[in-house]
Formats: sequence, C-alpha cells, structure tokens
Amino acid sequence: MSSVEFIVISGLSGAGKSKAVSVLEDIGYFIVDNMPVPLIPKFAELCMASQAQYDRVAIVCDIRGGQTFDGLFSALEDLSTMGCEHKILYMEASPETIIKRYKETRRRHPLAKGNRSLDEAVRQERTILAPVRARADYIVDTTALSTAKLRGEILRVFGDGGPQQAMNVSVISFGFKYGIPIEADLVFDVRFLPNPFYIAELRRQTGLDAPVYDFVFGYQQSKDFMTYLERLIGFLLPQYVEEGKTALVIAIGCTGGQHRSVAVARALAEFIRRKGYDANENHRDMTRA
Repeated sequence: MSSVEFIVISGLSGAGKSKAVSVLEDIGYFIVDNMPVPLIPKFAELCMASQAQYDRVAIVCDIRGGQTFDGLFSALEDLSTMGCEHKILYMEASPETIIKRYKETRRRHPLAKGNRSLDEAVRQERTILAPVRARADYIVDTTALSTAKLRGEILRVFGDGGPQQAMNVSVISFGFKYGIPIEADLVFDVRFLPNPFYIAELRRQTGLDAPVYDFVFGYQQSKDFMTYLERLIGFLLPQYVEEGKTALVIAIGCTGGQHRSVAVARALAEFIRRKGYDANENHRDMTRA
C-alpha cells in the first residue's frame, strides 16, 4: 500500500474553508466535502490501495456532520493505526467578521434555526468546535486575511514551500504587426534592439538559432536590457506569489516575432526557471512568413 497524506479541514462556518479547499485542489489534493465520519477509515484504505493515485487528500468535516466530534477523533485514531499520516487544519475568524460575511452573502448559518439569532449561532458553533480546535495542527485566522493572503498562507503550509507550485509563468514572443497577445499581463517592446532581419544570412533563421541569439546579445544594449529586465522580473515574481496570483503571462514583442523577441523570451524563461519557478515558452509568430 502507498502512503497517503490526509488533511482534515474543519472550523467555523464562514471562516474560509471553501477558499482553502480551492487552493489545496489547485496544488493536487483530492477533495471530499462533508464525508460521513464513519466512512473516513474505509476511504483511507481505498486511497492507500490506489497506487498513489490518491496520495494527497483533503476532507472537509464541520458542523454539518453533527454537533459532536467524538466520531471524528475515533476515525483519526484508526488512521494513525493504519499508518496514514493526517493533519487537522482549523479555520476561524472573529464572530463580528463571520456575522458580517453572512450578512453580505445572505446565506443562512447552519445553526441559525428557530428563534436563534445569527450572533448566537456563531458563538454556539465556536463552543461546539472547541475540541477540534484544541487538536488542530494548524489554525488559520482569516479575520484580517484577503483571499490572496489566505491563498498564500495555505501554500506556505501545504505547498512544500516552492514558488513553482504557487504560480505558473508563461513567456510569449510575438510580432507587433500581428497584434499584442490578449492574455498578456506584462508586455515588453524590444524593437529598439539591433535587428537580425537586415543580415542576409540571419533573415531566415529564428531567435532559437545560435547565430541569431548570439547576434542579438552581442550588443551591449541587449545585455544591459536583460540585466534590468531580470532585476524587474526577479522583484515582481515573489510579489505576485504573495498576492495569490496563480498564472503570469509575460509577452516580449519585436516587429515580426521571429528574431529579437524570440531570443529575449528564451533568455528570460531560462532566468525564471533558475529562480525556481515553472516557466514555459511560446513563440507565437516565429514561423509566420
């Protein structure tokens, strides 16, 4: 049997559990919402027998499953006996914040039944969930967290600390005469660099060919530009990750998208990979006539 990493997500209604689940799903966790507690050990057995197909699993278990969590603790003990690693992530926020969120969304709190007010429901849930909070491995208070900050916190705890899991970077070369890529977040114009198009033996080659690449970067202005560009991108990447951005598209353009933009895009993508990010290249107009 293969090992399985289990995360039990619990906490207060309105504290951000669904947002945490979305982040975990993005980084490869299989998500199960509100599974009946008695089924958890059996489900773990199936995951462990799946030959690593379900090696990272997150289960949401909260007040919807009942007002006692003795069964959950018993199930977690069974997981330990099976050798299945598990952690509890507990999400909370201040009563005032949760009440405000419910009023904004106009959803009904699970415990707001009969004559019970929203304030009473929120405070009762906090009392009921106290034993789960006491056994939690991680507690995240979302009172002052934006969605982006929450994402960053979840990635910090469960994302192996690698920026490559947090954001994918695409570097696109293009020709301005064919239009700027509509998906671009950042656009850089390299038409000021010396143009290999006017060198007969280079005209039919591309920026991926060594003679064109060496021509472009044989000029001091090209080297200086890359120095400044790398400094800028090196500063921006961790800022975007911190803000919770999952994908970044950087477009490098020259006139036809065959020579200068291709060479610079190749150099920039290599720099981004050296910084530890997942970066891919797309030379959109390189093969156009």
